Order: sequence, then structure tokens, then C-alpha cells
Amino acid sequence: MRFLLTDEQREFGRSLDALLTAADTPAVLRAWAAGDHGPGRALWGRLADAGVFALAVPEAYGGVGPLPVEAAVACVELGRHAVPGPVAETLAAGALLAGAGGPVAEEWLPGIASGAAVVSLTLEGYGPYAPDADAADAVFTVTGDELRLAPGPGQLSASADPARRLFRPEPGGAPVAKGPAIRAAARAAGDTAAFATAALALGCGEELLRATVAYVKQRTQFGAPVGSFQAVKHRLADTLLGLEFARPLLYGAAVELASEVSGPGAGAGAAEGSSGAGAAVAAAKVAAGEAGYAAARTALQLHGAIGYTEELDLAWWLRRARPLRDVWGTPSACRARVLAG
Repeated sequence: MRFLLTDEQREFGRSLDALLTAADTPAVLRAWAAGDHGPGRALWGRLADAGVFALAVPEAYGGVGPLPVEAAVACVELGRHAVPGPVAETLAAGALLAGAGGPVAEEWLPGIASGAAVVSLTLEGYGPYAPDADAADAVFTVTGDELRLAPGPGQLSASADPARRLFRPEPGGAPVAKGPAIRAAARAAGDTAAFATAALALGCGEELLRATVAYVKQRTQFGAPVGSFQAVKHRLADTLLGLEFARPLLYGAAVELASEVSGPGAGAGAAEGSSGAGAAVAAAKVAAGEAGYAAARTALQLHGAIGYTEELDLAWWLRRARPLRDVWGTPSACRARVLAG
């Protein structure tokens, strides 16, 4: 398969990069971590105006999707700029609610597409935590064939990333949909969350590498930039290779997801929860997650002690890399799925 982004897709990525560069995301991250969601919600609205969240919502509910390739382009840029909030979870909710259909889809999907609704969720098999549930307008939980709207964000738990706060949703809540379609929709949502997280991890790793390369060019030792040392060059090259090998897996998974949506028997494929693309998504998730985490380790080592400081903006990316690697499918779980697939 030969796959290249179109000019329109590349321009979409460049426009998001320009928007986020002007947004001062480190300041937004600090506010979000402190519990002030105002700047983050304002940024969320600008991203929605650019069409980011409509990519996961079908046209029947006010979206333009599902468009997995464009979603990958967007999430790489959001990961590169460390945009706070339940990005992967909100995109996954688009798949979950579209599969559920009925009144709950009609109520929430237009808001997700427009950016008016920020959504978090938990799914069986992926852990009990809903990221950023305190900032979400809704927290959905799936148990068996029941979809519920949690009555509250629940208890806060410790997180390695202070700008990605983890909550265990309050139990209960009346079912808003139930039946076999919910199980299939949850599988599709899990694939969407893993796919979006892989793209976020790739973008995070790219920014860590970019910042590290810039730093070693100006940091000197023994009268020479440390970036001129052979060992440093090799470490950076290995990091770049990991990211570049993950990229085609990510876009390959996007093509697989898109083919299930638009190809022959697309409706049946969607009902089965993207089962055919599951292994491709898992491969992309493990590759991008490991590459992003390796980029964080390289960045921390080559920045030296400054890498540990709160004042360094890059610290927010360093803290984000490992959670992105492990959430919505740990490396071992993804490898097992690839082998099974």
C-alpha cells in the first residue's frame, strides 16, 4: 500500500499547528492542572470550530465523520502541543453514541461535534478511570450491554500527569441505552480511543524530540555543543527512527478504520465494533506509545537536571508520555492483540 496525505489533509494539520502555537498551551496546561478549566474550554471551542471533534461524529448528527485519517492528523497536532482535556475519550464517545443510536445519540452527538460538550468515559477492559471527568459535561460508563450516564465524576486518583486528572466515576445512574448494540459500540469506542491516543503519543514524542534537538545545539560541554557528540547523535537518531516507524502504522490503522466505515458491508463492520481494524490499531498504539515514551527518556537524559524542573515547559510533555503509552491499551495488551489478530 502506498499512502500519502492529501494537500487538504496537510493544510488541516498546518492550520491546527498555527492555532495551537498561538494558544500558549503551557499556560493552559498549568491552569487545567490547577482546576481552572476556563482557558482549556476556550481552546476546546476553537478546536471544535476548526472541525476537530466533528471528525468522529456522523453527518446525521451534525458531524462530518467518521474520518479516521483526518482525526489522526488532528490528534498528532494536539499531542504535539499537549492540549489538555479528554480528547481521545470525547472522540471515542462519538463512536460509542453513534453505535448506540436513539435519544442518547440525538442528545449528545451534536454537542460533541460543535464543541459544546466535553465527554469522558470508561469501558470494560480498559480500567475504571475516566480522565478529566471533573471537566466533562457527561461521563458515560459501559457495563455489559448497558450504557449509563454516571451521576458524578467520582473520586480523584493520583496521576503521573497533573494535567490529566483521573476519576473513578460514581456508581449507578440510570441506563440510557442497552442491548447487544452497546457491546459492539463499546468495542468500536475502545478502538477509537486507542487510535486517538496513539496519535497523541506520536505528536508528544515529536515535540519532545524537536525540543531536545534544539537544546543540545546550544548546550555546551568541553567547549563544544553536546549535540556534536557521537553518543548524543546516536540517541537522537534512535528516537527519530522509533517515531518514524510508528507513523505509517498509525496511518495504516486509519486507512483500515476508514475502509470499515466506507467499504462494502460498512454497516455490518461498524456494528461489530471495528473488529477487522483492531489489530492494526493495537500495532499503532504500541509503536507510537513506546516511541513517545522513548522520546521522553531521551529528552530527560539530554536535558540533564533542568528536565526535572517545574519551570521548564517541556516537563508537561515529559509527564504525559508514559500515561499515553499505557492508557487505552498497555504495550503488553496491544502486543497480545496483534498476535491474536
